[in-house]
Amino acid sequence: MVEAVACDVAIIGGGPAGLGAAIALRLRQVGRVIVFEREDQAGGVPRHCGHPAFGMREFGFPLTGPHYARRLRKLAVAHGVDIRPRHSVVALQPNGCLSVATPDGMLGAEARRVVLATGARETPRSARLVSGARPLGVITTGALQACLYLERMQPACRRPVIVGTELVGLSALWTCISHGIRPAAVIESADRPVARWPFGLFPTLLGVPAYFGAHIAAIEGASRVERVQVQSGSGRCVPIACDGVVFTGRFVPEAALGQAASLALDPCSGGPAIDQFGRCSDPALFAAGNVLRPIETAGWCFREGRRIGQAVADDLDGRLPPPVCGIRVICGPGIKFCVPHMIFPPGGTRSATHLDHLQLRVAQTVTGRMTVRQNGARIWSKRISTRPERRILIPLAALAGLAASGDIMLGIESGALAGER
Repeated sequence: MVEAVACDVAIIGGGPAGLGAAIALRLRQVGRVIVFEREDQAGGVPRHCGHPAFGMREFGFPLTGPHYARRLRKLAVAHGVDIRPRHSVVALQPNGCLSVATPDGMLGAEARRVVLATGARETPRSARLVSGARPLGVITTGALQACLYLERMQPACRRPVIVGTELVGLSALWTCISHGIRPAAVIESADRPVARWPFGLFPTLLGVPAYFGAHIAAIEGASRVERVQVQSGSGRCVPIACDGVVFTGRFVPEAALGQAASLALDPCSGGPAIDQFGRCSDPALFAAGNVLRPIETAGWCFREGRRIGQAVADDLDGRLPPPVCGIRVICGPGIKFCVPHMIFPPGGTRSATHLDHLQLRVAQTVTGRMTVRQNGARIWSKRISTRPERRILIPLAALAGLAASGDIMLGIESGALAGER
């Protein structure tokens, strides 16, 4: 160990959520706040997203990703946050003890509270089980953008196929076009774009062929990618000549540290299970941002980080309720995941700083009635028509009929079942 440091709050991850939490803590006059960031600079994913429009809510005007990240860093430093780049937390132990790898050796750290803000990562080819050869040129959006925006290097591919139409897939498309790279096609397994209208029109407006209801059956090539076989829902395969494949989206929370520390993980989202204050199963640990669920925008994560920072400050002041008296939130059929996973009944908290909505996603396109039930009784419902990757919010303030005990069940009832009871 090169040294041992003590702080009031240690934040693991210097992206928008981590910096948002750090700024909120310092605004509450919490003494020493350290952000451990494994990259050369804090700022997270926006550092290598060269497109607009970041920062509208935070700063009142649109910024590119790198400019947004720079503004967040400056804001954090101006508030007295100790940002330590090239510091990778390799072990998370009970009672706020951390082991940190630094350029100068191992560092031991002790914190009264820890905020886990490690974000999410894209699913690579290996986890998608895409068959075929193993040539060079198969990358993720993160690798593509890091090469262009951070390393200032041109990738070898000039005619890649982009897989996915989430916002990050359109970000990859923007990145390619703005650097003189002309994608050969966009491939999407769903029957329509995942991104909301009108963003899904982006490939068409740029003249890039888009294949929906299709997937890559095989990647072919010797030393480099030469073509892909694209299979439609009917089973017919179409070869597309290209020199690279960019896999985008299908994010998963970067929760390995929490898992190694034996934190309770939510089996639906893959992230740490939290209460409405962001508090984990170890009450000294909190979590914020995309480590909780895949995936939200940078601005959402920054605002969520600020809320969690406020909750941590309240916890240090002894203003949060005990973590053992909450009500579990259970996802019924059709619900992909929900955050948070435990809430407190109205009037049962001594703090107004918390996540003020249940945040949900559905597993497939649905039309029906979203319901919240407790002890068999419906306490909230709303008619919905939505698709996967669409944010659904249920205000906690709307759950006024919540009893002091009894799990709550989230569900979707079809129109025939739901009626207008």
